[in-house]
Amino acid sequence: MKLKSQLATLLCATPLILGLSACSDNQAPNTQQSGEKASGTLNKIKQSGTIVLGYRDSSIPFSYIADNPNQPVGYAHDLQLKVVEAVKQKLNMPDLKIRYNLVTSQNRIPLVSNGTVDLECGSTTNNKERQQQVDFSVGFFEVGSRLLTATDSGIKDFSDLKGKKVVTTAGTTSERYIRQHEKELGIGEIISAKDHAESFLMLQNGRAAAFMMDDILLAGEKSKAKNPEKWHIVGTAPIHEIYGCMLRKGDPEFKQVVDDAIKATYSSGEINNMYKKWFQSPIPPKNINLNYAMSDALKNLISNPHDRDQ
Repeated sequence: MKLKSQLATLLCATPLILGLSACSDNQAPNTQQSGEKASGTLNKIKQSGTIVLGYRDSSIPFSYIADNPNQPVGYAHDLQLKVVEAVKQKLNMPDLKIRYNLVTSQNRIPLVSNGTVDLECGSTTNNKERQQQVDFSVGFFEVGSRLLTATDSGIKDFSDLKGKKVVTTAGTTSERYIRQHEKELGIGEIISAKDHAESFLMLQNGRAAAFMMDDILLAGEKSKAKNPEKWHIVGTAPIHEIYGCMLRKGDPEFKQVVDDAIKATYSSGEINNMYKKWFQSPIPPKNINLNYAMSDALKNLISNPHDRDQ
């Protein structure tokens, strides 16, 4: 047994000496498992003294840049900061630093999965496909995908898109839906923009007749327009979704902290003030009031929080 142990140690050390990374097939899985346990998100944060938060730059009013280019703001961002406070308490680290990492619809999942970002709270839909790659917190918003178009476009629903150009944001569930139903709806062309701001710019410039996205995000983009009254949100939502914060898959200890922080914000009633701040009051940068009443679906989610996709 002693000789076998020494041989295993020698074999495992040799690749390291040669600059390789592999051990024996039998030993590697156990080493990996223990390493994963020791390198959970909370431990990573504790060792670095920093928590890395993913944010969006144009997901109004959830996570976006307004007046300060280095400081995101928004409803989801405020919830994210509640999690930071909970992590500070959990780790007894009152001076925990925050580092912000900009993410897009296309790279947000990989950046969470590979450990670049510890937590992303923006406008990310929780669905079964994404659950294969990341974990989600309890939900914090419910949306339906609709259309933003000019008031004089003649477009009232998805059936009016025949022969028209439609823009949507790349990497979103709206993009997937519209491409799946492109032929059925007779759409002339689908344009995928890099973010919501670019999508709306294409609509304003006449490159597209309609912009498909989550209704509340459309309301946020509309609020930035020079003449908001020129645009309106139309159509019967073909898909309904729940937003959640993303974290690395298979980290129950960190997920517990995240979920408990959000649930505490719900149970204390503080969520109502946060909602009024971002959906029913003037918000930066133009101090536009979205006047977006809380839906019955969201009220139910707050009363009965869960991390399911529906």
